[in-house]
Amino acid sequence: MSRKRDRSVNVTDGDLFKPLLVLSAPIVFSQLLQVGYNLADTFWVGRLGSDAVAALSYSWAIVFLMVSIGGGLTAAGTVLVSQYKGAKDFRKSHHVAGQTLSFVTVVGFVFGALGFALSPWLIQLVGAEPGTAAYTYAVNYTRIIFVSVGFMFWFFIFDALSRGWGDTRTPMYLMALSVTMNVVLDPILILGFVDNPLFAWIGATGLESTLYAMTGFTGFGVEGAAVATVFSRGVSALVGLYLLFSGRVGLEPTLADLRLELPTVKKILEIGGPIATEQGFRSSGIALLTALVAIAGTDAVAAYGIANRLSSLLFLPALGLARGTEAVVGQNLGAEQVGRAWKAVKLSSVVVVGIFVLVVGIAYPLAEPITAVFIQGEGSEQVVTYGAAFILIAGPSYIFMGVFQVLLGGLRGSGSTRAAMFLSIQELWVYRIPISAVAVLHFGLGIYGVWYAIALSYVLSAIVTAVWFLRGTWTDNVVTEDVASAPAGD
Repeated sequence: MSRKRDRSVNVTDGDLFKPLLVLSAPIVFSQLLQVGYNLADTFWVGRLGSDAVAALSYSWAIVFLMVSIGGGLTAAGTVLVSQYKGAKDFRKSHHVAGQTLSFVTVVGFVFGALGFALSPWLIQLVGAEPGTAAYTYAVNYTRIIFVSVGFMFWFFIFDALSRGWGDTRTPMYLMALSVTMNVVLDPILILGFVDNPLFAWIGATGLESTLYAMTGFTGFGVEGAAVATVFSRGVSALVGLYLLFSGRVGLEPTLADLRLELPTVKKILEIGGPIATEQGFRSSGIALLTALVAIAGTDAVAAYGIANRLSSLLFLPALGLARGTEAVVGQNLGAEQVGRAWKAVKLSSVVVVGIFVLVVGIAYPLAEPITAVFIQGEGSEQVVTYGAAFILIAGPSYIFMGVFQVLLGGLRGSGSTRAAMFLSIQELWVYRIPISAVAVLHFGLGIYGVWYAIALSYVLSAIVTAVWFLRGTWTDNVVTEDVASAPAGD
């Protein structure tokens, strides 16, 4: 096996702390880049008016479900590749990489065809009114995304396979490439060369006029954001596939590995199916919770939106450590080093608790100023009050949320994705949504009831997951010889 350009981190020997951080930090940075990706789309589409921004919201409700299911299936590649690598069975790591790529690609094409055909109905289902500008924009945007869903899935696959191999830096570099292209293309493809503020900002107003005279291009509008996304994701995905098949990231699947084999597909579904189901439940649960918040009024919805932005930022270190833990646990269980897998989870838990104690300690006295950053103008005082209450009420519970996510990462890395699915779903559907409903509908606590529900859901789910985790049965879920028929050894 050619390993001269292998960027994977050795997590089965020596110190654990440094490789765990080296694995996790690029994941956190990649997610930060993803936030920048979304902000760029929203910012430039926002220049077109409220209907255009609403179209993105309607579309994202559909696209997020598709992305969640695809991401769940690719997670099987992370688990299988990491465990086979830990067992030093590199040939099978390469084999399951090829199998994951083929299977998820087939799923992606099916999703693309169905999504394109059903987009008008799906957009109407999430609340857009047919005949309105927002509805038309959303349908066109969603259809462009569905046509190119293969590019998005290929990028997810490369990210998952590389992470399982122990290389989180290469996907980070490709994400940076994708974000850079998207940021550059967005203003051009959305607004064209007429009244585009980008040219004024860079001091090239004359260039704008010249380009318009040459092309007559006035932009694609909302659809331009979709085209920019497709192109930037597509380039990064193709580069990722080149790196994968050239062996430059360590994994070396062959064309023969792309021929689907039923035992491996079954194992991919067995491991990835629960994760995809979990993500589907979460996306539908978030939609239901948003409807509950709407009962409390417009200011409450605005504050809930701010809370979600803050939460997405707070979630990053927990997500990075959870995914890093996933790879470390998988490789060490594959290497039959159960004690080292336990140590990785404990170490990640200590690190994430330390991070959130520090973050909450800083945010607590600055609750109102932090919230005020996200909203300005007349009538914003009540929204700021609600948002600050989120930090004060739910903030400390993020310490438990961090541990909860790390434990889920450990379970997924071991292959216990079904247990992780049920434990993840309980946080939203057993605790957060029912408690929110009782607090809002019965006790009339409004948005404050939702904040308390979030806090309680994280605390309770962390405790239940810790109890389950300490049983230790998760260490038995190592992949076995029934997974691949590829020849062993390398």
